[in-house]
Amino acid sequence: MSRTIHCAKLGIDAEGLDFAPWPGPLGQRIFAEISKPAWQQWLNHQTMLINEYRLNPLDPKSRQFLGGEMEKFLFGGDEAAKKPEGYIAPDQES
Repeated sequence: MSRTIHCAKLGIDAEGLDFAPWPGPLGQRIFAEISKPAWQQWLNHQTMLINEYRLNPLDPKSRQFLGGEMEKFLFGGDEAAKKPEGYIAPDQES
């Protein structure tokens, strides 16, 4: 059974996540306040960060960086989560 939450990222009522996707208090906050569509946006942004910065998600420093970026992306507003300098989206390449 799905649950509806008011998404802190999108500002709309939407389907909530099925489980906390991150450990600790941040994971519980995401579970309580972030919708499935907003989480999917984060996963896309996270993939871009991993690729652009060539991160290893198993490396503790990379995980710490991604955790900080995740919090900025989901709760910091549109200006908080920036793309890497010089990033060109694949659909904008010439």
